[in-house]
This record gives sequence, C-alpha cells and structure tokens, in this order.
Amino acid sequence: MKVVLATSNPGKLAEAREILAGSPLEVVTVPMWLGDVETGTSYLENARLKAANALRFVRLPVLAEDAGLEVDALHGAPGPRSARFAGPDATDRANNAKLLRLLDGATDRRARYRAFAVLAMPSGEDFVSDGVFEGAIADAPRGSGGFGYDPLFVPEGETRTAAELSPEEKNALSHRGLALRALVAEFADL
Repeated sequence: MKVVLATSNPGKLAEAREILAGSPLEVVTVPMWLGDVETGTSYLENARLKAANALRFVRLPVLAEDAGLEVDALHGAPGPRSARFAGPDATDRANNAKLLRLLDGATDRRARYRAFAVLAMPSGEDFVSDGVFEGAIADAPRGSGGFGYDPLFVPEGETRTAAELSPEEKNALSHRGLALRALVAEFADL
C-alpha cells in the first residue's frame, strides 16, 4: 500500500524508506506545503497535526511522525521543540551547540529519543505507535551519519554515537525504527 510521508526532512524520509523497506507500506512523497503545523504540546499531537494537514492535499494514507530528544538534566527538554531548540530557524549544529552549553559540567547526561508515528487513513481512521531510544549525551559531537542530535547521542550499551553507527545499526535500535515497525505490525494485524 502506498503511503505519503508527511515531512520535509530528508533525513526522516531516508530513514523511513530504509526502515519500511520490505514492509507492506511503500513510502512516497508528493509536493505539498505543510506549513508550520508542529504547534502541539506533544509528539503525538504534532504527528496528528501533520497527518491531518497532509490529508487535505492527498487522498492516500498519510504517515506522519514527530520525534525529539529528552534530556534528564534539562527536565525533558528540548522535547517536542527539538528541531527549534536554538530558535525558529535553528540548524542541527546550532541545536547541538546549545545542548552542549546547557550541559556544561552536568554529570547526569541521560537522555532518550522519543517518537510517535501516525498512519492516517482518508476514511478518518488512524493507527498510532511509539518508540523510545535510551542513551546519554556525549561531551562533544562525533560521527558524520544521521542528523539532528545523532552526533551527540550515545545509545545505551554503545560507545559510539548514533552518527557513528551504520544506518542499519541505527534503524534497528532507534525510536523511529521501533515506532514505524510497530505501526506496520499493528496495521498488518488487521
């Protein structure tokens, strides 16, 4: 089944296609302007807002996802505003620099990525799943893979950052991989 991925983030698109390869869902994109619809207070609310907005433009099922980084020492920040942590037009580099500044001298560097995925059908029905990727924040960026906070995020049980993992290794462990695979399993069970 073809599903439209509601994102303008090329990193999310590439990961979703890799994670869903071989599943019954084929990810396609269509030109659309989603606008700034991430106005919710939670990942799930943002994912649903993205899906609802995309459904205005297409008559195919829509896959929308929202994810972010939660750092214990920052009381869960940056959270649902992860992409705009350093400001409305922040780059990954600026977000990472702000995170490191705020954690300077912190001994508790525990963190997690959290994702919620929504598969919204044109009929109004939707399927929801989530995933959590536990880890900690490194003292300095390492690696050239991934995107977002990946150069700083060290998965639990790893010494490498998510940016140092191969795409296959990261997708097997990641919040997005867990959420999307759970969504496929839920959908397939029907």
